[in-house]
Amino acid sequence: MKDSTQTEPAGPVTRTTQDLVRAAMSGWLGTAMEFMDFQLYSLAAAIVFNKIFFPDVSPAIGLIAAMATYGVGYVARLAGAIYFGRMGDRIGRKKVLITTILLMGASTTLIGVLPTYAVIGILAPILLVVLRLIQGFGAGAEIAGATVMLAEYAPVKRRGLVASLVSLGTNTGTLAASGLWAILLAVLSEEQLLSWGWRLPFLLSFALMVFAVWVRRNLKESPVFEERPDVVDGVAMSRTQAEAVFQQENKSVLEAGLRQRKGKAFFLALGLRFGQAGNSGLVQTFLVGYLATTLLVDRSIPTSAIVYGSLLGFVTVPLVGLLGDRFGRRPMYIAVTLLTVAFAFPMMLLITSGSTAALMLGMIFGLNIGVLSLFSLESVTMAELFGSRTRFTQLALAKEIGGILATAIGPVVAATLTAVTGSWWPIAAMLVVYSLITLLSTILAPETRGRDLVLLEDAA
Repeated sequence: MKDSTQTEPAGPVTRTTQDLVRAAMSGWLGTAMEFMDFQLYSLAAAIVFNKIFFPDVSPAIGLIAAMATYGVGYVARLAGAIYFGRMGDRIGRKKVLITTILLMGASTTLIGVLPTYAVIGILAPILLVVLRLIQGFGAGAEIAGATVMLAEYAPVKRRGLVASLVSLGTNTGTLAASGLWAILLAVLSEEQLLSWGWRLPFLLSFALMVFAVWVRRNLKESPVFEERPDVVDGVAMSRTQAEAVFQQENKSVLEAGLRQRKGKAFFLALGLRFGQAGNSGLVQTFLVGYLATTLLVDRSIPTSAIVYGSLLGFVTVPLVGLLGDRFGRRPMYIAVTLLTVAFAFPMMLLITSGSTAALMLGMIFGLNIGVLSLFSLESVTMAELFGSRTRFTQLALAKEIGGILATAIGPVVAATLTAVTGSWWPIAAMLVVYSLITLLSTILAPETRGRDLVLLEDAA
């Protein structure tokens, strides 16, 4: 006899084309806002924060202190991934995505109204760090949540294309922030920039936040989340009943996220993340500084190459998503990683040849092959690897841990190796190693194209 308190798993949940468009807009907006906020902050840290928040120290120490406030955001991202990832798996994707966008937008806007060191002294940089922590805490689950929502909304035969919109959001945000700062630097004097001009990009983000929140409030919950049953001790029950059991166990959200069992799929996703995140740190971050400081190339040349490469990415990203839908995730991952390995040393030869055209060509293609193509595939494959009950948590943690290990540490390793060897070859070697890690993970992973995302168990 069935227990009357048990609930049968829900039937199929459908969404209209209008719902899908709104979900796509929501994912694109949120990711664009995340990367715009972080790019605004990173550029401000490099250009003005050392002068207005850390003026009583030497310029070098001021720059280090300003960049340190940038770095603390990455620590907060991991905490946000744990907290909001678990919450997204428990109470729904939509509620979490509204919260994360509010945290990111509000903290970014408040940075724009902060009093400077000249007004309130040491309290100014302390408040800057606090807002940076809040910003990172919200951002830690934003891209993972947007990825999960788009993958769960998308028609199964176009899942790669739809999920790739998350990757396009990163391009949009980075270009928007870079464009805003370029305009300010071009039209304002240094005095105007330091007194009030630096505040404008942060204040403008408020309008984007309001629009993004409006879109998300009118967005329906993920159909996969609504259809998903919960299983506790082998018994299928509604999410409300499962939540009651969870509360009786007296566990916190943070504790649950930290202790949640990580299976094979998590480590495969971490390996897939390594190639994209590691290559991104080298191509988009380290190479710009290396070319300017070591090879004495005008900083505007590699920066322009990144901008042009990002513009080309608006074609590359959806194209790779479409090819992944057509031929499968594994064949595309294998092709892209092998191409990156083959191009790593030729790319560095082009970049260091002394020709501006060759340098830009090398960086543009390196960015699109080794970073953006992998990002397009990652956006859908990592979501498909996980079961519906823990997808948000595991995806968020894989992205953030992979980002810290590869993107944050990689440029430091590259700087050390290039200094010791006096050559560029360690950069190419690291691109090869990162890509081979992703290639090995691809070989060990199952094909996930067309997988039923309502399934509770992981794909591996």
